[in-house]
Formats: sequence, C-alpha cells, structure tokens
Amino acid sequence: MEQKKRGFRFYADIYKKILIQDLKSKMSYRADFIISTFGMIMTNLAGFVTFLILFKNFPSINGWDYYHMLFLYGFSLVALTPVQCFFDNNWNLRFMVQSGDFIKYCFRPVNVFFYFMSEVFDVKGLGQLAFGVGTLCYAWYHIGIPVTVLTILKLILFLITASLFMIAIMNAAAATCFWITGSGYVMVIMFRFKDFAKYPASIFSGIFRVVFTFIIPIAFVAYYPSLVLLEPANVPLLSWLSPLIGLLFFYLSYKFWMLGVKKYDFTGS
Repeated sequence: MEQKKRGFRFYADIYKKILIQDLKSKMSYRADFIISTFGMIMTNLAGFVTFLILFKNFPSINGWDYYHMLFLYGFSLVALTPVQCFFDNNWNLRFMVQSGDFIKYCFRPVNVFFYFMSEVFDVKGLGQLAFGVGTLCYAWYHIGIPVTVLTILKLILFLITASLFMIAIMNAAAATCFWITGSGYVMVIMFRFKDFAKYPASIFSGIFRVVFTFIIPIAFVAYYPSLVLLEPANVPLLSWLSPLIGLLFFYLSYKFWMLGVKKYDFTGS
C-alpha cells in the first residue's frame, strides 16, 4: 500500500515539474497564447449563437427546450476540457511513431503513457473551460436546479465521468497509428464526433443510438451523465452506471494504447 502511495507522489512531482516548464515555454509567446485562447472562446461563442438561431425557429428538440439544451452544451464543453488540456499530445503521436522519435519514451524509468501525455498541456482548453462553466451556470440558473452540496458533488463526479469517455475515444483513436499509417483520419473523425455530444441521445434511433452509446460512447460525454441533474426523479440506469462504464472504457483505451507501445518497442517500427 505504501509503495502505491509513493508511486503517486513520484508521478505527481514529475508532472508538476514538467507542467511548469511547459507553461513557461508557452507563456514566453504571450501573443500566441492570447490569440489562441480568444479563438477558442469565439469558436464556442459561435456554437452558442447557433443555439439562439435554432431555438428561435424551433421551441424544442425532442422535448428538450432551449435552457436544457444549453445545459447539455455547457456540460459537454466542460467535460471535453481535460482531453483538450491534458491529452492533446495524442495528436502528435502518429508523427512521433512515423519519425521514430517515439522510441525515446520507451527507455525512461516511468510509465510511457504518463510520460508522453505529460509533455504537453494545451492552455487553449482553459478558454473552453471558462466558456463552458459560464454557459452551464447560465442554463443552471434558468432551469432552477437547486444548489446544494449534493448537486455540486454530483456535478463534479459526472463531469469527470463524462471526460473519461472522450479521453478513452481519443486514446484509442490515437493508438491506431501503431498499426495504421493513415491514422490521422481516424483521429479527425473521432474528434468530430464530439459535436454530437451536445445533443440528447434520444434524437438518435436504431443502430445510431446503439453505436453512440456502446461503441463510440458519445452519448456518455454529456447526455447520460447530465440526466442525473436534469431529471433527478427519473434517472436511467445507464446514467448511474456511467462512472463505472467510463472507468472501463478508459482502462481499455489505456491497455490498447500500451499494446501499441509494446508492438512499437518490439518491432522498432
């Protein structure tokens, strides 16, 4: 037990040092930081305006009114922040593998997955986080959800849960580069699926709902976790089970990623 505790402190200390150096490097180009953050906020603002235009013509979508849809949108933005900030280096994985530079991660006495992901912290995600929190609070107020210790704890738990699903999707998509040369297309397609997270899964039917729930679990990035707060009297079983399912998906994506590392380490390709 003591070894596990020591291991966590060891990795936390390493991550802190790497993060500080990465932030120092990024902040040396302040104009780039300001412009990119502003660009992220404007991109999300465009999504907000789209909702305004959409609901001027349609009062509801499959029973979801403007503020409930806005809550789902804000929830998805916050849930997507961790994959944006902490796992953004997945986008560079295929280039490192193809160039052979990835081999350097295989000879350090630390977990390869941790070492690779810790090298990049995308500060642009903080702009997305700020906009998402603002949107979420705005919708929360108009819906009239009670602000209690229990609801806040639920919010935190299910936001973390939602994040695990998107992280798992991108981990698995990135890891395909160990087997597929043109894996960039897989990354782009999987990332674009995030746009469906801001819509309730109930609008999908048949095979699409099954795919977006159990194969590419976009429905868990916002819809199912948010129902715990939006419909507390009628929460579906999948919503309650989402923390366990999220951990399972993350674990499987991690094992798939590490399986790719073993193939790379053994073959050198």
